[in-house]
Amino acid sequence: MTPAPTPSALARIQTLPSWLVGRVAARGRALVADALAAEGLKLAHHAVLAATDEYGPLAQADLGRRLAVDPKDLVGLLNHLQGEGLVLRTPDPGDRRKNAISLTPAGADTLARCTALAEAANTEFLAPLEPAERDTLLALLGRIHGAA
Repeated sequence: MTPAPTPSALARIQTLPSWLVGRVAARGRALVADALAAEGLKLAHHAVLAATDEYGPLAQADLGRRLAVDPKDLVGLLNHLQGEGLVLRTPDPGDRRKNAISLTPAGADTLARCTALAEAANTEFLAPLEPAERDTLLALLGRIHGAA
C-alpha cells in the first residue's frame, strides 16, 4: 500500500481555518463594499452612519472610540458625510471645544438604503448554504468572535 502524498506547505496553509475564514471574510466585505458603492459610500461610512444613528448625537472622539477608528481617518469620513449632507457637526453642549455628531434626515434615509444593500449582499454571500447551515455558521462564528 502506497502512503498518501504529503500535502504541500501551501495546501496545508490553504486548509487552515484562519486562512479560510480570512478568504471568506474578504469575499463578504467585497460584496458589501460593492453594494455600498451604489450610494457613493464605503464600509467605514456605513459604520459611522449606523453608530451615529444608534448613539448620536455624540462627541466626535467618542464616535471614534466606539468604532475603533483613528481620529485622522474619522475626520476624513465625517468630512465626506457632512459634505453629502448626511451628518451634522455642531458644538457639543457639554463641552463647546468638542464636536457633536448627529444624523440628518438624509443621513437616516441613506443609512436605511445602505442597510438594505448590505443585507442583500450578505444574502448573496450566504446563497451557497441552506438556511439551517446559515444559522449554524452564524452561531459558530458568534461563538468564535465571543471567545476573543
